[in-house]
Amino acid sequence: MITVLLGPPGSGKGTQAKKLSHEQHWPHLSTGDMLRTAIKNGTKLGQEAKSFMDKGMLVPDAVVIGLIAERSQAPESKNGFILDGFPRNIAQAETLDEMLANQGRKVTRAVLFEIPSEELIRRLSGRRTCLNCGAMFHIENMPPKIPGECDQCHGALVQRDDDKVDVIKKRLAVYEEQTEPLIEFYRKAGKLKTIDARRSTQEVSRALQEALR
Repeated sequence: MITVLLGPPGSGKGTQAKKLSHEQHWPHLSTGDMLRTAIKNGTKLGQEAKSFMDKGMLVPDAVVIGLIAERSQAPESKNGFILDGFPRNIAQAETLDEMLANQGRKVTRAVLFEIPSEELIRRLSGRRTCLNCGAMFHIENMPPKIPGECDQCHGALVQRDDDKVDVIKKRLAVYEEQTEPLIEFYRKAGKLKTIDARRSTQEVSRALQEALR
């Protein structure tokens, strides 16, 4: 079972990917995590990725696909894996299909986390992060006991730059331009399932399990 999770930032893909990975014992291949690990370990692909990132450039698709190819052929990925954050556009999806075809495999299912933009803005703009320990809070859904102060270490809570409304709108615009065409790509391939990401974490988890059956 090779699963691709689609959806805008803040739709809950990462949370559900980690939960699904734990329950099904499928590796969660987050491109961001893989890049950070490869750079930390000083691997050949990690060094190549770092050379681009140090210049403020996007890491080329070939490097990212190389990282996915390595992880996808590891023993723990034998029964499948979950992709979160890749592909981001049709060109990447086609490259992914080619890579998997060379392994005699293919994407089994693409699941779209559907959620209105106004709900995403509310979710993301309400997040607050502890400067000291990194704990996350939300001014509506999970407020701290003392406003502006972390429950765990009493550090200061701040709103990250990428959680500010104007930045969120730009991120959503990029998603709509680049990633939304993927929805039709996987729909035409007969692999797309859509779930309502507005619901609770538990309800979304159940819907995801159903979509993968």
